[in-house]
Amino acid sequence: MIFSLVPSLPIICLSRPAAAATAAVSAPTNVNTAAVTTSTSHSLEATFIQRAAEIADKSAGLTAPHPNHGCIVATPSGALAGQGFLFGQGTKSAEVQAVEAAGELCRGATAFLNLESNECPGDDVAVSAFVQAGIKRVVVGIRHPLQHLRGNAVRALRSQGVEVDVLGEDLQSIAIEEARKACLLVNAPLICKAASQLPFSVLKYAMTLDGKIAATTGDATWISGVTARHRLSELRGRSDAIIVGGNTIRSDTNLELSSALDPRLTARQSGGHTPLRVVMSRTLNLPEEAKVWDTTSGIPTMVVTQRGARRSFQKFLASKGVEVVEFDIVNPRDLMEYFHDRGYLSVLWECGGTLAASAIACGIVHKVCAVVAPKIIGGRNAPSPVGELGMIEMSQALKLIDVHYEKVEEDMLISGYLQPISDVAPVIPSRDATLAADPAVAPCEPNIISFYNSWDHYGSLSNFSPHSVHMADENGDISTWMTVEHYYQAHKFIGVDDPVAQEYVEKIKSARSPEEATRIARLLQKQRPDLVRPDWDTAKLDVMYRALKCKFSSNPGLKSMLLSTAGSVLVEASPHDLIWGGGRFGDGLNYLGRLLMKLRAEFLSQ
Repeated sequence: MIFSLVPSLPIICLSRPAAAATAAVSAPTNVNTAAVTTSTSHSLEATFIQRAAEIADKSAGLTAPHPNHGCIVATPSGALAGQGFLFGQGTKSAEVQAVEAAGELCRGATAFLNLESNECPGDDVAVSAFVQAGIKRVVVGIRHPLQHLRGNAVRALRSQGVEVDVLGEDLQSIAIEEARKACLLVNAPLICKAASQLPFSVLKYAMTLDGKIAATTGDATWISGVTARHRLSELRGRSDAIIVGGNTIRSDTNLELSSALDPRLTARQSGGHTPLRVVMSRTLNLPEEAKVWDTTSGIPTMVVTQRGARRSFQKFLASKGVEVVEFDIVNPRDLMEYFHDRGYLSVLWECGGTLAASAIACGIVHKVCAVVAPKIIGGRNAPSPVGELGMIEMSQALKLIDVHYEKVEEDMLISGYLQPISDVAPVIPSRDATLAADPAVAPCEPNIISFYNSWDHYGSLSNFSPHSVHMADENGDISTWMTVEHYYQAHKFIGVDDPVAQEYVEKIKSARSPEEATRIARLLQKQRPDLVRPDWDTAKLDVMYRALKCKFSSNPGLKSMLLSTAGSVLVEASPHDLIWGGGRFGDGLNYLGRLLMKLRAEFLSQ
């Protein structure tokens, strides 16, 4: 069974379809034989799809959230032959891993995918792997929810003579619907991104039986038990950002203790993904001494505030390495739209009642995870998890759907959805359709092409895309780097005559994902700036250009994609990177886009 609080709707156990199959086989003799056979087959297929969704979830907390892909290869007799899951963007696909594990057993076998293939536009690696390995049939849990990817792999496989069945379309039964639900849940953040253009937001808290999240003094240590706290803290590692309000920072500082909210806001796991810590404060009435301002360990912090608030304090935060983002009006919806543009898929709200109520009222909270402890603390002024929502009758109360209950030692973990997850992959309206519905929406400039994540329409242009580069080192020996980003980050330290620098070059090179390579390099750069090569500021553009040229020169398909953009301005759409990206307001230097346009011109002149 998938172990996850995001998502965690009830799904059938892997043993359940087998039980259903047994019941079907032992049914009375007057039961339709074809129906029994179909039920048995569907139960087995549901089991493998469930397994694909289960292993797809394994990368959560190890690298930044991304589309979760899992693949199972099964022999005609129903035996498991191979499996794999996508670790992160820029890494080897689940399909290739499963085919490599299965080897010759792929001939005539069936592959099961929780999500349609094609993580990176312009790539046919997964489809080619199936065709070349001799996979006869592919069963797909759900089509890709992003419009520019949806249906591509299904069509490509069928054009190559591979039989493809999609759950809910070609295969239908109760067991199939349960398996399909598992596929929807494990990619709830991606579906949310496609459907609403917002990150998947989870509100989590622990409260007493009488609905309090702290005593009247603000003391919240500890409401729930150790096991329940551990379960909730695992949500952090699955998120791109953790959001608190200013009251949380102020109350913790006043109490001088580590509260149940853990003001460090860390994921509490070694070697895993580090989410961004976010403090929302309209006035910036915040203390100078707070654990969350410490970024020396490589854990990033952002403060979101109103434009012009406490300029002197903003300068203080910047000196501590804290990123400050200003909005004309600070509200949860605008922040979530910004985070969507920033490429985030999952956001965790660990805020107090006032901010929680604002987030709910803005309609951006999708799921609630709450621990109820068997304690009563009372207090007229003791804070509750959700503040004023303006409701005056019980009939107005918001009802959770698909609620899940779980006893965790002495506590009760309750989770459910405030908004349903789409049961079909949504279709994003075209620009023309959007303009027809709302003429006030300004169309994008047709001569500007933006890219960011590897699954974006032009994601293959990204330095994080899953394309290795083979480059000669200082000795002339050819060395293989998993991505352009691996090569770039390692070259901050290459050539430095220090064993620590040399050790970290190898660590960066062997990092399992480009995000991990970046995290290792940036932390070392911050802690040991003396290990960065002295000419790095002037050399880094050339380093990136050499790696990009190698990537596009050695991949004809990628080169064709780059050349197809002729006449367009290329913009790396990162809203927070003012060096390589275009920045939030177009004020970034966009060096990555510039280098790609320079490379494109070089190719066109040949």
